[in-house]
Amino acid sequence: MSSLTVDSTTPTKGPDTARKPAQVRRIVRLFRPYRGRLALVGLLVGASSLVSVASPFLLREVLDVAIPQQRTGLLSLLALGMILTAVTTSIFGVLQTLLSTTVGQRVMHDLRTGVYAKLQRMPLAFFTRTRTGEVQSRIANDIGGMQATVTSTATSLVSNLTGVVATVVAMLALDWRLTVVSLLLLPLFVWISRRVGRERKTITTQRQKQMASMSATVTESLSVSGILLGRTMGRADSLTQDFAGESERLLDLEVRSHMAGRWRMSVISIVMGAIPALLYWAAGMLVHFGGPGFSLGTLVAFVSLQQGLLRPTVSLLNTGVEMQTSLALFQRIFEYLDLTVDITEPERPRRLPKVRGEVRFESVDFSYAAGTLPVQPGAGTEPEPARGNTLTGIDLTVPAGGSLAVVGATGSGKSTLSYLVPRLYDVTGGRVTLDGVDVRDLDFETLSRAVGVVSQETYLFHASVAENLRFAKPDATDAELRAATRAAQIHEHIAALPDGYDTVVGERGYRFSGGEKQRLALARTILRDPPVLILDEATSALDTRTERAVQQAVDGLSAGRTTVTIAHRLSTIADADQIVVLDEGRIAERGTHDQLLAADGRYAALVRRDARAADPAVG
Repeated sequence: MSSLTVDSTTPTKGPDTARKPAQVRRIVRLFRPYRGRLALVGLLVGASSLVSVASPFLLREVLDVAIPQQRTGLLSLLALGMILTAVTTSIFGVLQTLLSTTVGQRVMHDLRTGVYAKLQRMPLAFFTRTRTGEVQSRIANDIGGMQATVTSTATSLVSNLTGVVATVVAMLALDWRLTVVSLLLLPLFVWISRRVGRERKTITTQRQKQMASMSATVTESLSVSGILLGRTMGRADSLTQDFAGESERLLDLEVRSHMAGRWRMSVISIVMGAIPALLYWAAGMLVHFGGPGFSLGTLVAFVSLQQGLLRPTVSLLNTGVEMQTSLALFQRIFEYLDLTVDITEPERPRRLPKVRGEVRFESVDFSYAAGTLPVQPGAGTEPEPARGNTLTGIDLTVPAGGSLAVVGATGSGKSTLSYLVPRLYDVTGGRVTLDGVDVRDLDFETLSRAVGVVSQETYLFHASVAENLRFAKPDATDAELRAATRAAQIHEHIAALPDGYDTVVGERGYRFSGGEKQRLALARTILRDPPVLILDEATSALDTRTERAVQQAVDGLSAGRTTVTIAHRLSTIADADQIVVLDEGRIAERGTHDQLLAADGRYAALVRRDARAADPAVG
């Protein structure tokens, strides 16, 4: 399997005509790893073309020599030669189709894998600004739409080009005057096909964008969450009408795409089909006005060659049209491959064989406007609004095994602060260190092994409980799974299910309650056993009784680990070694629970607010 080379530069904007040569060269480079197989395909194509043009010459000998002279032996040999020509051509055709299809599918595989790998490396900000259906459409619809072109275009181009050249040479060998008559209209045909190709490319770009939009609509509205929202809001009919509108627009573009240039291309086919009649007429006129005559065999062989020229010529013109159309699809794929990856490993990353877990924030600044990707052409994303720093001048130290709780109003930067540790975002000022090493200098494996994240929104795959747990540790034994779920206080519930650990959790885990999903997520993190744990409001959406069960699991998971907790309910963080109150991205207060209560500042006000929410009689 070849590796797909991914350029890290942003595509240069400019006229389409200026970009096209570079784009074509880039497409050609996709086939470079398979040049050996393509060379073999070329040999087969060339051999097939040479063999196929022999048949009209054999036919001429049949009509001019073997039949008139009643030479039955020669006739048998010529007939056998024509049969062998057909058999050989067919065998060569099957072999070249096998090789070219294999190469094409390999290129498709490289593109799919390259896009998927690139998206895996994109920062979190990219996915917060891009519809899921848009991403899926690039991989499925755009790459899928190139299948016919990628798998057959190279072979078709070489085959038809070789066929046309060989046929024209053979026609010239028979009679140059009839050849000139046959080729007079060829420049007009090329001009028409180029016009059609440009028209189809424009329509294809519009069609793929519409397919992406429809895919995004389906992904959002037919998910479990989308169905629940649509039905509880009484919007099922409205959503159906919206989808029908999307589908209607796609219908129109599909019809336009298939019909673009059909009449013009049909004119080419009609004219090419009428050329034999013109050849017979031209031959008759030449004889009538005293020109050199033609033998019957020569005339029939020439018309046979000309008819053989019709198929590859029209196919070659259609291939040119398809190539222009496919440029629109390649352009959309290259846009994703060319997205800039902001968060990368350093050239010489550092590894920490054993992580103690000390976390430091040193004069940390962060701004989403500076820390996210620029919008790429056609990427289906919206630009980030210009805004100031989300975090400013953050200085914090969490000793190994210690605990930090971060509280504050919505939008104060709590989650952003925690996401800087595993490098879901990178700081725009200052640095974050793990055991004294800047996290930007660490390799990704060390970071993923060292830092575990449990967020408020747990994500479970549509797979079994065991498969979801083993996502954290693929080689985990059954005993390790049970130990992790016991620590998360979810083992008994799983064991009571009819299929136990083989129970399929359903789309996004909807067969489990919120508290059960949270405990499964905790068990998954326990299985990975990270020395640093980020808890991002892991219990904020749960009822009080479920929260207590999950909090017990969290307490067990936190023991002996460096813990950063983003707190919504302050009752869960009273025992933290250090509590920080954020206000508009700055540290407004810090201290222990008792110290901050005694200070009677922002934290004390938040505690009183929580108390009133839990018991309206308070205060």
